[in-house]
Amino acid sequence: MHRDIQLNQWNAVCSLDQIVPDTGVAALLNGRQVAVFRVGAEEPRMFAIDNYDPNSDAAVLSRGLVGSIGERIVVASPIYKQHFDLQTGECLEAPHHSVPVYPVRVEDGKVWVGA
Repeated sequence: MHRDIQLNQWNAVCSLDQIVPDTGVAALLNGRQVAVFRVGAEEPRMFAIDNYDPNSDAAVLSRGLVGSIGERIVVASPIYKQHFDLQTGECLEAPHHSVPVYPVRVEDGKVWVGA
């Protein structure tokens, strides 16, 4: 269903307060574009998936709309509106177009992504 990335190192992306709640930002890590999402304001949950949308062949997922479908937290691609599960990377409408997920953590107010 999804592909996990082999973790080589943790990379500081930005400070937590630079990501508006319920939005994403793009980061370039080891030559790959990663979409990092902050869900919630008070006790934010962090997610990171590939920024590349295979449905539209464009690096745009960080600009998508964050929401939920049932219990799943998703981002809707800004181009064709397919939904990607932020925990698994699964594309709900086209599972064969699922994207890799990355580990993400917050330490001392900084967002770190494993890549």
